[in-house]
Amino acid sequence: MESVLENDLFSSSVRWKLLAQGYVKIHFDCARFDNIAASGIGIIIVRKSLWRFFGSVVQIINWQRGTKLYQLNSKSSRIEKRNVRKSLAHSWSEPYGSTFPGKPAGRFSDGRILTDYLAKFLGLKSPIAYTWMNLGKQKWLYGMNFAYGGSGVFNTFGDLLPNMSTQIDFFEKLINDSVYTKWDLQSSAVHVSLAGNDYSAYLANGGAFQGMASFISKVINQLAVNLKRLRGLGASKIVVTSLQPLGCLPRSTITSSFQQCNETENIAVIYHNFLLKKAVAKLNNETGNSTFFIVDLYSSFTNVIEHKRDYLGNLKFETPLKPCCMGISDGYFCGDVDDKGAKMYNLCNDPKSAFFWDGAHPTEAGWHAVFTTLKSSFDQIFKHQ
Repeated sequence: MESVLENDLFSSSVRWKLLAQGYVKIHFDCARFDNIAASGIGIIIVRKSLWRFFGSVVQIINWQRGTKLYQLNSKSSRIEKRNVRKSLAHSWSEPYGSTFPGKPAGRFSDGRILTDYLAKFLGLKSPIAYTWMNLGKQKWLYGMNFAYGGSGVFNTFGDLLPNMSTQIDFFEKLINDSVYTKWDLQSSAVHVSLAGNDYSAYLANGGAFQGMASFISKVINQLAVNLKRLRGLGASKIVVTSLQPLGCLPRSTITSSFQQCNETENIAVIYHNFLLKKAVAKLNNETGNSTFFIVDLYSSFTNVIEHKRDYLGNLKFETPLKPCCMGISDGYFCGDVDDKGAKMYNLCNDPKSAFFWDGAHPTEAGWHAVFTTLKSSFDQIFKHQ
C-alpha cells in the first residue's frame, strides 16, 4: 500500500482503497491543498508519581491527586509558546485566554486546551516551562514542560524552535544531571503528539506537492527514531496521538466559506496516520510487548465536526468549521492590531458555540468535546498506572 500511495497519494482509486480498508470515512469534498499544518509536536510521560510531556509538548507531572502539575505546551496536545518570546506568539495577545484564565497566557485558544483537560482528568495542575527553571528548584520536583508551540520532528522555523529531538535532549540532560532518574521513566507513560508543523514548513519552504508522500514517510521515520530513543531512556508505556484532520481547519475551509473540509489535505493526514500505525506496530514487535499505543485524535475531531456536538450532547456547534476569531480580511489574523492598536479581527458572541477558536485551534469548548471522545482511551491506557 505504501508504494501505491507514494506514486499517487491523492488519486480517487487510493481514496477508495483507504475507504475499503477502513482507514477513513471521507465525509467532505474539497480539492485544495495548502496550510496543511496546525500547531506543534508533543510527548507526555505519566507515571504513578511522575508525568512528562515532550515534543512541542513536554510535561513532567506528579501523578498523585491533589499535587501540582507543571507544564508548558504546544498542540495542540496543549499549544502554548511559553518557551518562545511573547512578542513572537499571537497566543500572548488578546483575545486569547479570554475565557480562561481571563487574559492571554500562551494557549492558542480562548481558554483550556486538551492538556488542561487531561491534567484535570489526572487530578493535576500544569508543570513549569523548561525555560523558567530559574524560578526555583523546588518546582522541578513536581514537573517540567519542554514544549515549543510550532515545533516539529524536524526544524520548522530555522533554529528558532527546538525540534523534537532537541527537546528530548533537554530532558535527557536533566536525567544526566540527576534532576530526574531513569527509574522515573521506567514507571512512566509517555504521550507523543504531532500537530503537522513539519508539513507546513515543507510547503512554505518550497517543497513540491508531488513529494509530500515521501516527506510524510521521512517524518514518521524520524518519529520512530525518537520513540525508540524514549524507550531506550526507560519509558515503558508510550502513547502516540494521531494527526488531526488538517483539512478541516478553518485556514483550509475558508475557501468553501467554512462549509466543507479539504479532502486532499485529509488524505495526506490519513497517509500519515496509516504509516504511524505501521511504525507503532513494528516498534511493539521489536520490544515484544505493547509498549506503544495510539490515541485517535483524527476520529475525535471528525466525530465532533460531523455530529456538531460533543459526545454527551451538552455542547453544540452549528457551524463547526467556522472559527470564533478571525482577521477582518486577508493578511490579518486573530489577535492582530494595527499601528494605532485598533483590533483587526472579528470575534463571535459566544466561544462556547464555536468548535474552532482561530484558523487552526479549537476553542475551550471544542477541546472539551474532543477530550470527551478520548476519555475512554485514556481510561484504558492509565488504568494500570
